[in-house]
Amino acid sequence: MTAPHAPGAPWHVSDALARRYADGTAAETDAWSVEKHVEACGRCAARVSAAVRTGAAGPTLAAVRTDLLTTLGHHPEPATRTAATVEPVSPTTTPVACSGRPRAPRFSPAPLSRWARLWWAVGPALRGAWVVAVVLVVGGAFGLAHGAGFQGARSLLLALSPVLPVAGVAVSYGRHADPLYEITAATPSGGLRLLLTRTAAVLAVCVPLLTAGGALLPPVAGFPGAAAWLLPGLALTLAALALGSFVGCRTAAVTLGGGWLLAVAGPLLGGPATSSTLVPYFSGPAAQGSWAAAALACGALLALRRRSFDHLEPR
Repeated sequence: MTAPHAPGAPWHVSDALARRYADGTAAETDAWSVEKHVEACGRCAARVSAAVRTGAAGPTLAAVRTDLLTTLGHHPEPATRTAATVEPVSPTTTPVACSGRPRAPRFSPAPLSRWARLWWAVGPALRGAWVVAVVLVVGGAFGLAHGAGFQGARSLLLALSPVLPVAGVAVSYGRHADPLYEITAATPSGGLRLLLTRTAAVLAVCVPLLTAGGALLPPVAGFPGAAAWLLPGLALTLAALALGSFVGCRTAAVTLGGGWLLAVAGPLLGGPATSSTLVPYFSGPAAQGSWAAAALACGALLALRRRSFDHLEPR
């Protein structure tokens, strides 16, 4: 961070921090602080803007800005204005000077609503066919159990539940899933933070739907409970994220999901479901404790590999 300042004194972006932010060498936490601060501080926004425009990316950014304004029907400003006098305008906030007096923006497109920003943050999984697939899995198990009297519906749902969040992660993040991946991965708001946000959104859908669906199915003596899939599902999801730091999220999800289906769901499809089929994976303190330990280990590896998500995934 920048040099310490007196408690209670206002914090502003220094020239050195602005230069580090412009050339991409600022720490991730410093970059977040800069981006948050310039939303409300016009003087610091101008300082950061000047550092960026005078850096290596300056000519490219100037060309992109000119093309964008021309496309939107706005004429670029005369070239006599220098980089230090041109202050950026946030599309979602009104610039405010360090003195607290608001500045009138030159150009401000219609701000995105909070719901629009949230809809983008939750990722492609919740906007695509993945949610429909989860609902169909739960509804299919419910129909088989109550409509067709199929006794193995509960065991099939339990066996499929841990891989559904992994599939959601696979279609939430990465060059093969997100059309804005290259843009978001290059910002401090992208990378692991965005991936964890979208993973949390996937789990927020899976956990209540799959657990409630399992609880509504007819109970079978000797079978694990409806919530027995939670720790295995969490461990597989964290394992997919950790492995994804090496090979990409889609490859990691396909590898782990395919292995799970072959080991667990395959035997159920090949013959009558019995309690002994799922007990080794779900029931008992040993099994659940092992999944908890695996989840902690994968979480620790993910923390160690967090910087890998600051770079583009391998093709």
